[in-house]
Amino acid sequence: MHTFQARDRFADGAQYIAGRLTQGTSGRTHAVVDPATGDEVLTYGLAGAKDVDDAVAAAAEAYVGWSAASPGERSDAMHRFAAELSARAEDLAQAESLQCGKPIKLSREFDVPGTIDNTAFFAGAARHLQGQSAGEYDGGDHTSYVRREPIGVVGSIAPWNYPLQMAAWKVLPAIAAGNTIVLKPSELTPFTSLMFAQAATAAGIPDGVVNIVTGAGRDAGEHLVGHPDVVMTSFTGSTGVGKRVAEVATATVKRLHLELGGKAPFVVFDDADLEAAVHGAVAGALINSGQDCTAATRAYVQRPLYDAFVAGVADLMATVRLGDPFDPATDLGPLISHAHRDRVAAFVDRARSYARVVTGGEALDHPGAYYKPTLIADAAQDSEAVQAEIFGPVLVVLPFDSDADGIRLANDTPYGLAASAWTRDVFRANRATREIKAGCVWVNDHIPILSEMPHGGYKASGYGKDMSAYSFEEYTQIKHVMFDNTAVARKDWHRTIFGDR
Repeated sequence: MHTFQARDRFADGAQYIAGRLTQGTSGRTHAVVDPATGDEVLTYGLAGAKDVDDAVAAAAEAYVGWSAASPGERSDAMHRFAAELSARAEDLAQAESLQCGKPIKLSREFDVPGTIDNTAFFAGAARHLQGQSAGEYDGGDHTSYVRREPIGVVGSIAPWNYPLQMAAWKVLPAIAAGNTIVLKPSELTPFTSLMFAQAATAAGIPDGVVNIVTGAGRDAGEHLVGHPDVVMTSFTGSTGVGKRVAEVATATVKRLHLELGGKAPFVVFDDADLEAAVHGAVAGALINSGQDCTAATRAYVQRPLYDAFVAGVADLMATVRLGDPFDPATDLGPLISHAHRDRVAAFVDRARSYARVVTGGEALDHPGAYYKPTLIADAAQDSEAVQAEIFGPVLVVLPFDSDADGIRLANDTPYGLAASAWTRDVFRANRATREIKAGCVWVNDHIPILSEMPHGGYKASGYGKDMSAYSFEEYTQIKHVMFDNTAVARKDWHRTIFGDR
């Protein structure tokens, strides 16, 4: 059971502009549905172009004061922000589980604490902008130094799978650097993004620094990306949509950060701890019902361990508890919607024609959008199940022979977001981390993330980093400042250009 009541909380609307909730003006509505029951939770008015314009205008107005605040002032406000989130932790966890269907233990132990930690990290980062040392680089006639400055109004788009953490990843580095932001969360999962912005206001972050527009399609997303007063867009979502975001952003020469799809390989060498690898694969594949771009989706197992690995994963998957997200014993919740569950089921059904479904492979007879943990074996490397992002609780397992073959197969998709290697041999581990083309490679683990470490991909998984100081730097622009040290130097420089005039 939960106590969170969306209808009461968002009676004034699901847009947050200049510090207050408002109704969307698009003339269209959207019903948020609890994916665990199929029941409607809230119907609200979607944002339209006017709401985006109002939010950008509010952000532009707030930018004047917020960008001029000292790093210490921004840091203090963000420390208060972290404290506000901590005070609201249970409310945020319940809202996250209600709108996403994720188990409450995941919301309480991962999503909410991770968001609070991110906020505390960027509160500290606000005071640590660094640049090149000042110096005379032309022999002494001029002194140069580098300034890091905020860039302006950021317009970002976040997905539905981790709405609270994605709001944090978009908002925090932007505002820590002195920017203001308009964030568009998924229309499926608006609650915790709105609550996140409300907590910022309660912490004393000025109105207009953090704005939320909850809309869909061109009225909201494309209009935000294409807005002439937005100078940067950060987008997390599918590679296909990311290409469209890049196309729209190009028209106004925006700075762009894309965190796109993934198809993470899980490479098990023949000296690995088999039990640890089996547990890591099940946890890595099923986190958030597999709706995670870094989830373990392709397990490559060296042939001596292959059969035992397949049997072990199948046995462990059979123990996973599906059920009510608000039951602390639940391991696996529903998928985000019945439409998405049917999409995942269609991938598995097509795989039956070319591979072996070892376990799972069916929906629960339940009003919610539940799908059983699924293991597919013996698929070909070029098959759909191996190459396409299924985004559900589905793991595909393939054998490999030599170490080089395992790494080659791991790299053989368009994606490069995350990967893991399982071995007791430090030389094998070093080779895997060096040769696997992904933005993150774990060794003997899969999925943990840290505020201090960057998250972002290679290849079709996009470019740019979330979290860490690397993310912070992306929300700044670099300015070279040069001083003429002597009048003689100035005359000499002018003589070079104009002669003796």
